Amino acid sequence: MYDTDNQQKRMTTQCPALFISAIASGQGKTTITAGLARYYRKQGKKVIVFKTGPDYLDPLILEKASGSPVEQIDLWMMGESECRSLLYQAAKQADLILVEGVMGMFDGSPSGADLAELFNIPVAAVIDARSMAQTFGAIASGLAHYRKEIQFAGAIANATASQRHRDFIQNSMPSDVKLLACLPKQDAMQLPHRHLGLINPEEVNDIEQRLDAIAQIIEESGLANTHIQDVSFHAEATTHYEQALAGIQVAIARDEAFSFIYAGNIRLLKSLGAELHFFSPIHDKTLPDCDVLWLPGGYPELHLQALENNHTMHHAIRQHFVDNKVILAECGGMLYIQQSLTDISGYKAKMIGLISGDGIMRSKGGCQGMQSAPLPEGEIRGHAHHRSKSENTETAIAYGKRARHPSPGEKIIRKHRLTASYIHLYFPSNSEAIVKLFSQKI
Repeated sequence: MYDTDNQQKRMTTQCPALFISAIASGQGKTTITAGLARYYRKQGKKVIVFKTGPDYLDPLILEKASGSPVEQIDLWMMGESECRSLLYQAAKQADLILVEGVMGMFDGSPSGADLAELFNIPVAAVIDARSMAQTFGAIASGLAHYRKEIQFAGAIANATASQRHRDFIQNSMPSDVKLLACLPKQDAMQLPHRHLGLINPEEVNDIEQRLDAIAQIIEESGLANTHIQDVSFHAEATTHYEQALAGIQVAIARDEAFSFIYAGNIRLLKSLGAELHFFSPIHDKTLPDCDVLWLPGGYPELHLQALENNHTMHHAIRQHFVDNKVILAECGGMLYIQQSLTDISGYKAKMIGLISGDGIMRSKGGCQGMQSAPLPEGEIRGHAHHRSKSENTETAIAYGKRARHPSPGEKIIRKHRLTASYIHLYFPSNSEAIVKLFSQKI
């Protein structure tokens, strides 16, 4: 399907880079990364940000802050070669690279620390200091010395209460570990959340003002004065894709209800020659002319009445299915093409009904984790993250394979040329399988 130029010389370029990690989730990594990106952007710098892991929402905030596209970067889902290539391409055009970690610094296998070590990127660790004083220094020291192979740039104290609190923290630091900054606890350092994470910035009316305010706090704290070290990034052999999807028209749902789309998926489809057409299941009356319909995840449960009442869109999608054309429905997209979806208040909306199944939102519980989908076309890596359950569903043709647990993962449903699952697929993990899936013949 493609060939690789193994004769390409190994090239190197340098760019300042910093990996923003933490001791756990909820410490303020995204807020601080976004604030740094916005600060340097306002200084006229070209900032490129990556988000470790499969998150969709954090990259939207980081893209708004930096003014540049943000891609996920993950060793399990993407592999070392693609991660290396993305970093090298970014280093060729950026004045600064920021990488936001996922969960805690050493959580997961591979972890954010593994990625930082592999690419020799210095790590700054965010520690929420609200419930501690001198213990801060002990935690920072533990992070700095836990693995000697990692370059530890220093610790960032977040949500400090007063100058006295900041003095306790400063005095607790060991001499060989830097305290990069103390950020004060204040409302301006908060970004709005909902059940699956941060709120899409397009829904936050004052997002620009919020990001500017965070950047100002970053500047006043002295964090912006941190020396960010140059890192050498190496090129990978160039992969030349054949135009295996040339002439294939792909319609992609993208609006308030459907927005969980990996940038790498779009990049791959374009490189394969597919013609992409974005549409809104909420606002548009019909589908674009297309051979393939991709319904990604998102928040359909927040827009039930609008989705339920768009009858002409329902008809168009049903006709696409009846015409035996390809459909890929992931997570929220799968809920949309089942029989019904009930929101957290108990409101039950009729959905399109291409397959059996009733989606029900839950106030807690759900699923999160890396999984691969063993499709007939090939195994594709991805991720599941949802706060719903689906009952009365179709019989599965297979189940997702969890990255680090033997129990079966999410159901994978195949009905004619429709494929549906809770799993969000990362297309570049198996481009040959994507070509087969999007151009399959019955």
